[in-house]
This record gives sequence, C-alpha cells and structure tokens, in this order.
Amino acid sequence: MPVTLPLPNTHSALPPVLVGPLLRRMEPTRLVLWLVGSRALDLTLQVQGVGDIRLDNGQCTVIAVGAHAFVHLIDVQLDSALPRDELIEYDLLIDAQANGIAEWAPHLLYGEARRPNFVLRSRIDQLLHGSCRKPHHPAADGLLCVDRLLAAQHAAEDRPALLMMTGDQVYADDVAGPMLRAIHALIERLGLFGEHLEGAVVSDSAKLYEHPASYYHRADLLPALESNETLRERFFGGARKPIFTSSNADNHLVTFAEVMAMYLLVWSPTAWTLITPQAPALNAQRSQRYALEQTRLDAFHSGLGQVARALAHLPTLMMFDDHDITDDWNLSAQWEQTAYGHPFSRRIIGNALIAYLLCQGWGNNPDAFDAVLAKAAALSTSEHDGHLDKRVQDDLIDDLLKFQQWHYVLPATPALVVIDTRTRRWRSEMNLKQPSGLLDWEALSELQQELLDHPSAIIVSPAPIFGVKLIETVQRVFSWCGYPLLVDAENWMAHRGAAQVILNIFRHSRTPGNYVVLSGDVHYSFVYEVLIRHRQAGPRIWQITSSGIKNEFPRALLEWFDRLNRWLYSPRSPLNWLTKRRRMRIVPHVPEHAEAGERLWNSAGIGQVFFNDQGQPQAIYQHNANGAPKTRMLAPEHQD
Repeated sequence: MPVTLPLPNTHSALPPVLVGPLLRRMEPTRLVLWLVGSRALDLTLQVQGVGDIRLDNGQCTVIAVGAHAFVHLIDVQLDSALPRDELIEYDLLIDAQANGIAEWAPHLLYGEARRPNFVLRSRIDQLLHGSCRKPHHPAADGLLCVDRLLAAQHAAEDRPALLMMTGDQVYADDVAGPMLRAIHALIERLGLFGEHLEGAVVSDSAKLYEHPASYYHRADLLPALESNETLRERFFGGARKPIFTSSNADNHLVTFAEVMAMYLLVWSPTAWTLITPQAPALNAQRSQRYALEQTRLDAFHSGLGQVARALAHLPTLMMFDDHDITDDWNLSAQWEQTAYGHPFSRRIIGNALIAYLLCQGWGNNPDAFDAVLAKAAALSTSEHDGHLDKRVQDDLIDDLLKFQQWHYVLPATPALVVIDTRTRRWRSEMNLKQPSGLLDWEALSELQQELLDHPSAIIVSPAPIFGVKLIETVQRVFSWCGYPLLVDAENWMAHRGAAQVILNIFRHSRTPGNYVVLSGDVHYSFVYEVLIRHRQAGPRIWQITSSGIKNEFPRALLEWFDRLNRWLYSPRSPLNWLTKRRRMRIVPHVPEHAEAGERLWNSAGIGQVFFNDQGQPQAIYQHNANGAPKTRMLAPEHQD
C-alpha cells in the first residue's frame, strides 16, 4: 500500500530526522542502526523486552557532514540476548520525549502499527538480494518488491533473514541532470560542507556548483593538460562501450557533499520535501534530456516512502561495486596509475569512499572501522567557514585507499562471507593494461581460511564467479587487443591466477560441500549449478545472480547473447575445452515461463533464495519490479 508523504517543506523548520532509521547488522546481543538528523539528536532506543536505552556517546557516534546534517551511527551492545524468530518491536524517541517514530516518521509503519519491528532469524533460511539501483533508469524500483513482501507477511517465520545489497547502491558516476540539481539544492538547504579542490579548473566546491559546465559538461572542468587526456576520457568522457552499454559520466559527482546528498536522496522521501529544484539554463537538446530524466526521477522518489519503510524493518548488509565510486574502479594497474596519479581524480574517488564508509561500510562491521571512523569524525570538526580542512581530508582519503577491511563475515548458519572484489586486486605485472584479478593471493588465502570446516557457505561476490561464457569471451578478446575498458572486462576468469586459486579453494577437502554465490553487477539475472570435477562428492555450487534492482540490460542485445551462448557453448561444443571451465560442469536453471531455451532473465527487481537445512537453495525467485508475477528459476529436474 502506498505511503502518504508530506508536502515540500522548504520554508519551515527542518525535521529532526532526514533519513532512517536503517537496520544494519542486527544480532541477538548487538543492534546496529543508521540515520541522519538535521542536528545532533538526543536519542532513546526502545526495544521490546529490553526497555529504554538512552544512547550516549559510546552507543551513538555523531558525525557532522553539514551545518544541518549529522550522521548517527548507533551501535548498542545488550547484556542479554534477544529472542530469535520472533517479531521484536522497537522505537526511537527524540530528546527523551514520548514522541516516537509514529509521530516523526509515520511513513515507516505498516498498517495500524505504532512501532516498526524486526526479526532475528536463528538461521538464514531465506534472504533477499540485488544490485544496481540507478534512480533515473526507466524501470521501476526493485526495492518496492521488498516493501510489498514485508507488507504481506504477518508471521516472524515468513520474514527474510536479511536484505543483501551486492553493489552499486548508488551511481556516483552516472547522475541525471535533475538529480544533480536536487543534490545542489539539498547541499544549500542543509549547509553541507564545501571543500577546496586541487588540480581542477575551479578552486572550490562553490565555484564547481555555479560553473556553466557543472551540468552535462563536467569534463570541461578538468585541467586542459595533454597528460590528462586519458584521465579526462576515463572520468568524464563517458568511455564508450558499444558492445554492451554506454555510461554517461558528464554529471559525475565530485565533492563529498554531492555524494552525501545523493545518499540522502535515494534512501528517504524526507530530503525531497525540503527542496524545490528548478532546471538550470540548458540548450534545447539538454533541456529535452533533462525533462525525460525528470519524469523518471519523479516516479523514483514517489516510492521512497515504501523503500524507507522496508529498510526500517529488515536488516540490510551492503558491499560496494564500481558505480558506488566510479565506473571500472581499479580495473587494471594502468587505471590505478592514471586515477590515483592526479590530485583531482584521487579526491573524486576518495570523497565517494568517505561517503561509503559513513553510509554503507560502517554498518556492515563496525568493529573494523574504529581508526578510520575517528579520522572521519576529525574531518567533520576540521570545518572552517563551511569548508573542510584539505589536509585532514586528504589524509583520510590516503588511509581509505590503503584500507583492507571492507570485507566481512556474518557468523550465521550458513556462514555469510562478503568479499571485497574492488580494492584487493591481483594486478598484472606483465601488462599494466590487462584486467586485474578480482582478489589477490593474500585475500584469496584469507577467504579460504574463513571457509574451512563450514559444511555450507554463502559467498557474496559483487561480480559473478561463474558468468556467461560468451560475454566473458568477448571481454577476453577486447583485453587481448588492449581495450579492457571498452567492455568492463571484470570477471573472475579474466585473470588466470585468480581463476585458478578460486577453483582450488572450491576443490579443497576442508572447504564447504555446498556453496551459494550471490552476485549482481551485470544487469540481468541467472542461476547456474556448478560441479567442480576432481573432488570426491562435491562440492555443489550455485551461482545466483540478481541484477539490477533498478537497471536492465539492453533487451534485444541480451536476447542475442543468450541465444548465441547456448549455440556456441552447448555441452558438446569444443569451445568448452578452450576456456578455463574444462574442470567444471555447469547446468543453467531456466526462468519459469521463459521463452524457449531462455537462460538469462532481464527484468529489474529483487532476488529471493530459500535454503534447506544443508544450506542448499531449495527455491530461487526473481521478484519483478514491473508488477509481473515473481519468476522461479527452475532447476533441470523441474523443467518441462
């Protein structure tokens, strides 16, 4: 049922809470929540069966990101464990008053409820997952499927254990003109901190926002140096990818304030009620594009009340992929040399990482971030005359670029292991242009240690470990020709060393007998069942990919790829012996009601997986955001 949202509120006092609460890592003795307030809030957390918990500095870290924007990182340790598999109501009181969420955010409640609730599942018997949520894509928002599921569920045992977002929760590098306009309006409304810029045509954030090239022409703001030709093309030229898709980087977010405003605008309806952005001066062609993007964004933010309601009821874990930072992030050693070798591009990447730390990364595993979080807090207090201290900002960025604890493990049944395939890459030493392996040797060794002696495991890899052979072959061809950037040549099999090690981990006698690999990234959905040869009695692996939440692959192109892949890589095809998969047997699941032979499902939405007691998937669904019935991905024995 749609929620009722307040009307624009641009001339009245700011509401106390701008975004949230979002439930993050929730355990029987530990509750982690996230919200953004318009001021530093005096909060009391009420938990059913526990009572009132007045949140002090040890339980709620507050970091200012603007004059009227304060991130609240809530981490509460409980003396006794909360019950599992039961609905547990909670509330947040502001300034120790009786007014709770029902008063200050009624759109977060279902039906006649007066408080939101959550469930701590004793095991992961089902979960939701998805990636790639681009606000101005014409598809409907897949997170609305999550809200509809929760609205229809009344029993604790029906509640998914968690929502796993597997990458591209925001698109910092592909921003619609009206979204950028809204971002700038929100920066002004909330007084988000500005910053000084080095190596750019403009000297600070204020001059960036008012520059005529700020909308649809941000490439012009890079320094006009011959040595920056590659940099200019990579970050703002929208490197063309004619085989798969094209990215539009001409509104690429630059400043920390821009990225923070983006997060506020994609997770909450409240921020939209504070602004009334007007179109900037544009030529006729850009005005037409702006108007089309505006209609898509209007549809997007009309559903944000339901999205916020779902995120207030269901624990949500996240992992970045490239668009959370910038397209093709760390694709090759040459890319890294170019991007990190210039202060402006380094700042662009660093600002997105700071925002990811505060808005996504911390809530996955708070214990890993004590040191960098202290520096982030110091950054907020370094503000002077509305601008961040450049030295403190660059120092924090240096630390985040070297940080190696973005990955995490959820000690559940089955074990949930979330890997970072972006910052710990196996770089090619022979040819710097070649794609890097998605994990280096050390990270792969750590992964193996995490998996030892578990009977079953869920691995979250933003990019599929087992992808579509034809598409990976095209990527290999372009990589051989020296153009990996043209085709996003980022897959596990693109790097021989990483591919061999991950397969050896699966073959190890002490690693799990049942694996489920959850992935996104590719903008279509599929399920493969994989048998690794040369290991007695297994293992059994299911590659389950759900992508995107609000994004889709070009439909006609994907149909051809799907058809050609079936023809060229059938079980009897000799091409199978020319790939790195000759030690595997791969059996695709077929989407229910799909056209004859179809293996790839192209519809925005959210994935859902049900597990049996052995950690094996017993039912796999794709919920379609367009309102079509959910699609079951049928195993071979269930196919007609």
